[in-house]
Amino acid sequence: MDTRLHTGLYAPSAPERWALTPQELADSRGARRDLVHDRVRRMVLLGVFPTRERLAEERVADVLGVSRTPVREALVRLHAEGLLRRYADGGYFVAEPDLADLRDLYELRITLELRGLTRALDGFGSHDPGVLEPLRDRWRALRADLPSPDPTFVELDESFHMALCRSSGNVALADTLETVNARIRPVRMHDFFTEDRIALTVDQHLGIVEAVLAGRLEQAVVLLRHHVGESLEVVERRAARAITQMILGRGRRG
Repeated sequence: MDTRLHTGLYAPSAPERWALTPQELADSRGARRDLVHDRVRRMVLLGVFPTRERLAEERVADVLGVSRTPVREALVRLHAEGLLRRYADGGYFVAEPDLADLRDLYELRITLELRGLTRALDGFGSHDPGVLEPLRDRWRALRADLPSPDPTFVELDESFHMALCRSSGNVALADTLETVNARIRPVRMHDFFTEDRIALTVDQHLGIVEAVLAGRLEQAVVLLRHHVGESLEVVERRAARAITQMILGRGRRG
């Protein structure tokens, strides 16, 4: 049986990348169930499955090297997280980007991130330099050796924003931000197709974290607000174009 997945725009060509290792397969049933969920979730977010193509449990299970049961459970959970939609007959497919909700989610994102910065101004402790200094050093290294344009850069981008939020000391803020990020990630991948966007993002991240480390929180707020707002404009424009291309493609196939 050919177990190769029909790869999407961002997908690697080798299904072996996704197979669970013998050590992972030796884990307990509960740990394996979570591992399969995380693996399928990552495949969804990286575009391995074409939008609106049915996710066949057997094919996914073959690629991962597991039974269909944990795959079925993963699909149910991903549907609850909003990353999948259901056909009338119960099958699942990757949800298309919903631009109508995008601005609301970005508004929630910026609200959470700004609160992570401003809570210190309201007397709720200070930001942890033990988190911020390694974060600054990592992005300085990225500026010295810029990654190539790649939609998966979104994961590096998210890691910056999550670390910045966690440095505020409010775990609940960070947990909520992570949930919002998961919902907008498939659309945000459209932000990192060009070298100029990668370079600008790296520079903006460094400006934000250096301002926080220097205690210039008001400046950091201005920089963060501009950074996220600019990303929204780029994402909306490119995602709208991608959705149009997908619709035209389905029309040609029909």
